[in-house]
Amino acid sequence: GLSHRSLPKRSPGSASFGMSVFNLGNAIMGSGILGLAYAMANTGIAMFVILLVAVAIFSLYSVHLLLKTANEGGSLVYEQLGYKAFGIPGKLAASCCITMQNFGAMASYLYIVKYELPIVIKAFLDSNNNSWYTNGDYLVLIVTVAIILPLSLLKNLGYLGYTSGFSLLCMVFFVIVVIYKKFQIPCPLPENFINITVNVSQPQVNTTDEECCKPKYFIFNSQTVYAVPILTFAFVCHPAILPMYEELKDRSRRKMQNVANVSFLGMFVMYLLAALFGYLTFNEAVEPELLHTYSKVYSFDVVLLIVRFAVLIAVTLTVPVVLFPIRNSVNQLLCASKDFSWPRHICITVALLVCVNILVIFVPTIRDIFGFIGASAAAMLIFILPSAFYIKLVKKESMKSVQKIGATLFLIMGFMVMISSMALIIADWIHNAGSSDEHADGH
Repeated sequence: GLSHRSLPKRSPGSASFGMSVFNLGNAIMGSGILGLAYAMANTGIAMFVILLVAVAIFSLYSVHLLLKTANEGGSLVYEQLGYKAFGIPGKLAASCCITMQNFGAMASYLYIVKYELPIVIKAFLDSNNNSWYTNGDYLVLIVTVAIILPLSLLKNLGYLGYTSGFSLLCMVFFVIVVIYKKFQIPCPLPENFINITVNVSQPQVNTTDEECCKPKYFIFNSQTVYAVPILTFAFVCHPAILPMYEELKDRSRRKMQNVANVSFLGMFVMYLLAALFGYLTFNEAVEPELLHTYSKVYSFDVVLLIVRFAVLIAVTLTVPVVLFPIRNSVNQLLCASKDFSWPRHICITVALLVCVNILVIFVPTIRDIFGFIGASAAAMLIFILPSAFYIKLVKKESMKSVQKIGATLFLIMGFMVMISSMALIIADWIHNAGSSDEHADGH
């Protein structure tokens, strides 16, 4: 049809349908899956399922808007669509959101190193002493300097095609282990674990063990506000959609939409299983990072050790992948016209890694990263930008009034989700800061 004329005629794509589904699955699946059981523990099973279905469907609708806009606007680059729709501000908004999202992803990966590597090292050394080499903060710095920095300095990332497949397989393995452990770990945890399991932040209510072990369907508490941001964070893959569309063999909008449908369905099932079985294992004792919660029960368990090790390798190798687009957009902003220079390349890389390490060392929990980035950048990339670009770029003739209304409602809903989530999360932070001050005075 005519709509294809406007797409830049580049090389025909070579990626098969199956390969595209797999690649998109990699783009969706990240550290977000580790936070989902915590979200479920603070919304209840029924409410979580409703929210998960809603976020998945909204994300797919957003993919539909992006593909349609790309066809009409004649560009397959997210930032470029922003430019065509709103000029420089549109381009800046898109690149800032992508940068924030990637920065958040990078931080969450390093968080996992901070939480999990000490456990692995303690298991290998068979020691429980708290030396510097079992301190998460030091370990994050060491991993950054020794592994991540050299990999991030490479000019191109050929080798990393394999690691994304590896990390998806790790997460499948993780989900299987979560399901398997649910049937191994008893529900009230035996007495000697109880003292560790007491959740510090919640005031301890004397409930019977049976009460703790009965899964709840609807829950509402101070942590419920983190649920929607954790979910949006877990579903963002939108900047990757357009490059994949370009790579697709015999590409058409319908075919790419089907790729997205299959990928999202697969991720939806994995997310649901991880959250459900993680929640059923620990009930209200789930931590914001599910994998770490198992260390309450086992000091040494071979299967969990393998999962931890695999996840650690996966996230460490993924950091350079995520850093790559951030560095590119920083380059674009600072010096679009200039040629490649090693000193600048190295400075930007080091600066980004320094920032992300400071963040990971000083922000108390991964929940705050999931929450903040999920409520801001992820909401922008899923709800606000695609619908705004669509409304602006798609010709009036080729848009039925229903579609226009749909996109406009989507935009309004995006702003509501974003503003209410941000407000509630910041309120929770202020409240926690206040209560921790009182505790400090009390001691």
